[in-house]
Amino acid sequence: MSRTTARSTTHLTRRLVQLYVGLMLYGASSALLVRAELGLEPWGVLHQGLTELTGISIGVVSIIVGAIVLLLWIPLRQRPGLGTVSNVFVLGLSMDATLALVGDLDGLGVRIPVMALGIVLNGVATGLYIAARFGPGPRDGLMTGLHRVTGRSIRLVRTAIEVAVVVTGFLLGGSLGAGTVLYALAIGPLAQLFLRIFAVPAPATAPVAGSSAPQGIPQGTPQATAQSPAGPGPVAAPPSGQAILPQ
Repeated sequence: MSRTTARSTTHLTRRLVQLYVGLMLYGASSALLVRAELGLEPWGVLHQGLTELTGISIGVVSIIVGAIVLLLWIPLRQRPGLGTVSNVFVLGLSMDATLALVGDLDGLGVRIPVMALGIVLNGVATGLYIAARFGPGPRDGLMTGLHRVTGRSIRLVRTAIEVAVVVTGFLLGGSLGAGTVLYALAIGPLAQLFLRIFAVPAPATAPVAGSSAPQGIPQGTPQATAQSPAGPGPVAAPPSGQAILPQ
């Protein structure tokens, strides 16, 4: 096996590991927010409300909702990636598994730290998953698809979707609270931080004769291959094949 092939294999392995570790941690972080009982992230409010309505576990509800949202990609002409399909199943399974391991919590002295841990862990998971660049989650693909079709800004489309999701979930019995507000304020900066930490550089390739890297940017550096969100707001639509914030 040539050195270039070996490096390419190692690069792909790292991306796959980041993808699935990130997705599992994302599901675990959502489960911790459920156990803290101090408010969930927007889609978590909807999932919990549907769980209250149907009696189905919140992880399975997450899978069903993800699959339905993915079907909405068809008229929007969005193309899923490995990360998109994996997102549908891994998040829900990880969430139910974590809820089975972590029982009900008593007292704010325990629930507040668990809420904080869930939010920070969600930021870590987001950085891992996005930086792997295997495609956006179903919910984020819906956002970028509507942005492209309607011409409205990413921020406006995301806000409209999440307000609709939160209101529907709350009316169905999902929980809002301090955790919902803290999540909304913290997830942008946390995602930006961990995207930079977990950025995967492009695999080194043999230079083409007569070509050179742009002045001041060495070949193979992350600047040319990965983009981090520019602020605490929603992540802008990336080039094809990159993932964005999976809410």
